[in-house]
Amino acid sequence: MEKRQREYLFDNYKVLLIVLVVVGHFIEPCYDQNPFLYELKWGIVAFHMPAFIFISGYFSKKIPSVKKLISGLVIPYFVYEIIYYLLYTYILDKETELYFTRPKFTLWYLLALCVWRLAAPAVKRLPCHLILSLIAGLAVGLFGIGNFLSIPRIIFFFPFFLAGMEFDSGWLTPFRNRKGYLGALGIIGGMAAFLFRDRYHRRLSVKIFYGRYSYEELELSSVEGILIRIVCYGISFLLIYLFMLVLPSEQKCYSYLGERTMAIYIFHGLIYSWMKHRSSALWAVESNGESILLLAFCLAVVWLVSRKPFVQVTNKIAHLV
Repeated sequence: MEKRQREYLFDNYKVLLIVLVVVGHFIEPCYDQNPFLYELKWGIVAFHMPAFIFISGYFSKKIPSVKKLISGLVIPYFVYEIIYYLLYTYILDKETELYFTRPKFTLWYLLALCVWRLAAPAVKRLPCHLILSLIAGLAVGLFGIGNFLSIPRIIFFFPFFLAGMEFDSGWLTPFRNRKGYLGALGIIGGMAAFLFRDRYHRRLSVKIFYGRYSYEELELSSVEGILIRIVCYGISFLLIYLFMLVLPSEQKCYSYLGERTMAIYIFHGLIYSWMKHRSSALWAVESNGESILLLAFCLAVVWLVSRKPFVQVTNKIAHLV
């Protein structure tokens, strides 16, 4: 029963994260037009993908066979790349090519997850492998590799995957109490308040958390870029652990969504891509009222693409072989 409750914790965690993924994408065209959305965007990017990758690592302690990796990740990656290519070319009239070495939109995560699961067993044999992965994550920002095979992102986010593999959910037990809950909630609230008052981060780009861009592309010196990236790592890891203490560990009415994150992840991207290029609605959001409506729309999208027909499609694609 205890194990089952901890699993519900991660189901609930994934629900929060997939909602943040959807919100983060749909506010992309307009977040700099509204103060609340601007700070919300910063909060989301500092936390959602590192936490998702951490949880992926947690559930990758037993590395699947190469056959399962091919059927569950490699083949879906190629299928979804073709779908995005068809969407961009024939529906959105967006100039693109069918290249598989530069993942489109959200598909980098499928490629990265496959690489992490293949590389992790060998990397874990190295002494101080987590520290070495952090050093590699800092160093990759010195080079302008671009989006080729999502190499910068794979290296930047790898420490979160490794940390998830090392994590034991039993470590939470001494802190999952009222005192731990209030303490974690207080720290999260304090960080949010600081974010709304801080001026320094407004000189920067939210892309410092993306892992895709070099320090030069972010208009940072090497020293400043490395120092900022160290802070980014610290903030992301801190938030990952804090939310483990405040999220419910029991089954909720929404917990089932945690099992359907792949369908939500894939299909919300198709909806967003269409709206971004075919509608001006996302670009016109400015007021607080419009922002609230947009957030409500994001929740509706999450609900819609989590329905069984969408889940069945992603499941069938993941089991073509």
